[in-house]
Amino acid sequence: MRRCAWPLLRLSARAGLALRHGGAVRLRPAAASSSSSSGGGGGLRAPDTSLFVPVPLKPVEGAAEEDVGAELTRPLDKGEVLKNLNKFYKRKEIQRLGTENGLDARLFHQAFISFRKYIMESSSVSADLHIILNDICCGAGHVDDLFPFFLRHAKQIFPMLDCMDDLRKISDLRLPPNWYPEARAIQRKIIFHAGPTNSGKTYHAIQRFLSAKSGIYCGPLKLLAHEIFQKSNAANVPCDLVTGEERVYATEDARQASHIACTIEMCSTNTPYEVAVIDEIQMIRDPARGWAWTRALLGLCAEEIHVCGEGAAIDLVTELMYTTGEEVEVRNYKRLTPLTVLDYALESLDNLQPGDCIVCFSKNDIYSVSRQIEARGLECAVIYGSLPPGTKLEQAKKFNDPNDPCKILVATDAIGMGLNLCIKRIIFNSIVKPTVNEKGEKEIDSITTSQALQIAGRAGRFGSSFKQGEVTTMHRDDLLQLKEILSEAVPPVKAAGLHPTPEQIEMFAYHLPDATLSNLIDIFVSLSQVDGLYFVCNIDDFKFLADMIQHIPLNLRSRYVFCTAPLNRKEPFVCTTLLKFARQFSRNEPLTFDWLCRHTKWPLAPPKNIKELVHLEAVHDVFDLYLWLSYRFMDMFPDAALVRDIQKKLDDIIQIGVCNITKLIRASQSEPLSVALEVPGERRARSLRAYRSATRQEDLKSHGRGSLANRLLREGLLTQEMLRQLESEWQDQRRNGRYGLASKRNDQSNG
Repeated sequence: MRRCAWPLLRLSARAGLALRHGGAVRLRPAAASSSSSSGGGGGLRAPDTSLFVPVPLKPVEGAAEEDVGAELTRPLDKGEVLKNLNKFYKRKEIQRLGTENGLDARLFHQAFISFRKYIMESSSVSADLHIILNDICCGAGHVDDLFPFFLRHAKQIFPMLDCMDDLRKISDLRLPPNWYPEARAIQRKIIFHAGPTNSGKTYHAIQRFLSAKSGIYCGPLKLLAHEIFQKSNAANVPCDLVTGEERVYATEDARQASHIACTIEMCSTNTPYEVAVIDEIQMIRDPARGWAWTRALLGLCAEEIHVCGEGAAIDLVTELMYTTGEEVEVRNYKRLTPLTVLDYALESLDNLQPGDCIVCFSKNDIYSVSRQIEARGLECAVIYGSLPPGTKLEQAKKFNDPNDPCKILVATDAIGMGLNLCIKRIIFNSIVKPTVNEKGEKEIDSITTSQALQIAGRAGRFGSSFKQGEVTTMHRDDLLQLKEILSEAVPPVKAAGLHPTPEQIEMFAYHLPDATLSNLIDIFVSLSQVDGLYFVCNIDDFKFLADMIQHIPLNLRSRYVFCTAPLNRKEPFVCTTLLKFARQFSRNEPLTFDWLCRHTKWPLAPPKNIKELVHLEAVHDVFDLYLWLSYRFMDMFPDAALVRDIQKKLDDIIQIGVCNITKLIRASQSEPLSVALEVPGERRARSLRAYRSATRQEDLKSHGRGSLANRLLREGLLTQEMLRQLESEWQDQRRNGRYGLASKRNDQSNG
């Protein structure tokens, strides 16, 4: 005879829960204290549960004879079970108890949907759950008795509920100085060399670096590290060069030198030095790379730390060093040569003079301006960010050479640091620049005071043939705003960047083994706690790569390394190649020189148009990526020396293209210029600037007559594709009465 209940099992299942009686004992696991304190006096913020991805739990599939619960009671009526499950979900007491156990409304709903699906689709459930469900259906139990089983299921699909306290401890970033015990074990002397561009601040720090028994220079660019590497060895101070792609030894026997010049991400926090130099310290606020400056400042084991940069970072560095018990000595420097903001704009490229540098903020502007200059019979050098370092140096050398006919430079803000240039006058082609904010969002805004000073300060470099510098704008309308920007004080740097370490992510993965790396990072950042002196750096690029290679089987440490690879995610060819690298790596098949040549179609010919030049730059980035990975996985990327050789040859090929850039632009006129290089907001801003430029610049008239559209097409400021789109939109708006009374009514209704 079947029974309605099995008392012992039912009693066990109900342990700790008696909601219908006054003396209820509430289930409160470890996660509950975190959850409750997050909204109360503990000061912890509630986790962003939208990031909690449920682990799929498959319904039980088995033969009916294996259903122990049915043998003890009777088979379940799934219709009655469904009704009672829905009653359970609607109970306010159950929802409140879920909240106390870390299940907010979102998680509670997701957990219930999964719990209901599991019960309804399983051929059998555990004996204790079966008995409770049977009791409820028979009227001998209450739906509240399901809560222990529901909570157990919720913890299975959301494992973070059971370890929230541990996850919070791992992601606690409130005491970064404690991450570097070796640095805390010594008393360091901090010297801040503060001053504008061309004030000699870095020079004085480097002199101390050269006189020390051992030292390390940490800079933001390979070009800067390479410059110190050369200067040091030229001064008979053996110095190694360490970048993300390679280590170049000062001596032929490959012994480690006492001095190192490196990119800041590559500095060692375990090696003791007498002197360390941290250049461009204001970049500690950089949304993407600021963590590297924070790590160097807090973690370098050096008796003297010489920090160089803007005075705007003095207060933050002083506060950071106060937390380590170290004092900061500030040495202020003034600009060595005068810098004058002119009272007139250039207005026409006919007014260019030897030593002029036109600063643009996009490749398309670079292409357009350089073509207009050479159309006037002038020769110009070109420098922009995605050019290889060797090409940048060659273009700088060409511009600096007094015997070279090239007297004009067209460049992006890439000239702001890392290159020594003999510039007399800086001319801002625009004062609007696309930027990425701390949230990773793209914005179009006027350049900051810091950026304007950094770029303008390149004019009239001390020791060059120009004893003073000048700065102005291309357009008259921009000049007043530029003067206002330059006259403003640089806002103080308020916070230093931080980034989760591989060790922290590994500990997270131990607790959440089924989470993807992208999801791990998201949860880490959402739970992380920082004090007012720090912020967590933007991780969008990391997450982009993590999602891209998620389907490839890699161990966590290797996956993390691939995701920190320095590449521009706007370059499809480079991203696709990284994917191929990861896939080959996962098969444990070495990526040989021959393999790389096949996939990049090496050898390559000089470019015939801009599109081919852009592709060559992407191939150069792929070679950089190979070298970067070879530095970390030498056995899997074994042919670094061969790749370095062909990269130098590719550099020469790109130089040929850049030297003939106006020919490439002309060859590209039959094709649309690469509009994809610009972010959407920048494209709209460019159209406005193109219209303004076309209507007010006299030099456009000298390039032919005809309609405005034809002139813009000829100047490279507009493409056929953009023109067709504008025509289509204009016709649609005319048909819809956009410019008539209907427009006003629509605007009013929208308002």
